[in-house]
Amino acid sequence: MTDPPEKTANQLLSNYDYELPTELIAQNPVVPRDNSRLLVVNSPTTHVHSIFRDLPDWLQPGDLLVLNNTRVIPARLYGHKSTGSPVEILLLEEKQENCWLALVKPGKRFKIGTKILFHPASGELPEGVFLKATVIARDEATSGRLLEFELPSGQSLWDLLDKFGQIPFPPYVTHSQALPDQYQTIYAQQAGSVAAPTAGLHFTEELFQRLEEKGIQKAHITLHVGVGTFRPIEVEDITQHVMHQEWLEVPEATVEKIKGTKAKGGRIIAVGTTVARALEGAAQETEKAGEEFLRPFRGKTDLFIYPGYRWRVVEGMITNFHLPRSSLLILLSALIGRDRVLALYREAVQQRYRFYSFGDAMLILPAATISNQSFDAIN
Repeated sequence: MTDPPEKTANQLLSNYDYELPTELIAQNPVVPRDNSRLLVVNSPTTHVHSIFRDLPDWLQPGDLLVLNNTRVIPARLYGHKSTGSPVEILLLEEKQENCWLALVKPGKRFKIGTKILFHPASGELPEGVFLKATVIARDEATSGRLLEFELPSGQSLWDLLDKFGQIPFPPYVTHSQALPDQYQTIYAQQAGSVAAPTAGLHFTEELFQRLEEKGIQKAHITLHVGVGTFRPIEVEDITQHVMHQEWLEVPEATVEKIKGTKAKGGRIIAVGTTVARALEGAAQETEKAGEEFLRPFRGKTDLFIYPGYRWRVVEGMITNFHLPRSSLLILLSALIGRDRVLALYREAVQQRYRFYSFGDAMLILPAATISNQSFDAIN
């Protein structure tokens, strides 16, 4: 027998680590939104420190920004079991009417048959309004539970989320004064996410107007951010990691804009890793169907992008600064190289950039991506 091949440095999770001082984890968003800092990666070897409101200066007429128009739902619920023990629920996905997959705390005590009565998020409820659930199954893929909700006659859980739920800030945002609307993009429309597509939090209406005046277009996809995006990778060999599926839609109007942009020499800039996954996931499904490039797609993807991936649609990206060892950091490494990402992150730490969801941003221009570099420049 021959020995199995050694894993390359890019395939080892431990090689996607970096040191981050706790005080650089942003607890509150910048006001106004477009006043955040922007690290512009403009070539294989150079970068520039800028401000997000100057984004039009770094893009070209004819470029296309693709944005994720998902909207964060009030997915965090609090209540108690029939024993009186307090519980916390994070809704992930509606499996069927009034039956949801959820993460639960404390997890080990949520056995099948456990009953939960939920508390209103604020104020008193009208007479006859209540929310109860029963644990009916365990989900091995997420370590979550399947909850069957009991509701007042004629209502769905969607009808009651605003009364019982709260917008779920990330777990590392521990002492924020941010309002729920500050964890939504200004173009959020399609309800379904449990986390915001944070690269889009920096945009303002004024900035969109300036981008339009320069001839920079925009288009939308929808990817509902779920456990797949933020679930930790638990294997050292990242090629063995299995992404949880997330729902997405790349509509026909967006596909036509992308094709038109490329035909005229414009560049496709994904606003966030969720947009990158959506566009590349749709392109993957297009290939499976034996068709060329990209067609509209509505469904789920479990695409995990890591170094060695062949990019099909995305040419550049706007993104926030991501957690160590995360699938998002690994996706970024597939675009510009792991060593380059970690070097940029070290400089961002030195320059006191603000990290994670409420933090600053990075713009990766197409000239800086691996697909536009020679083999010698990468190795």
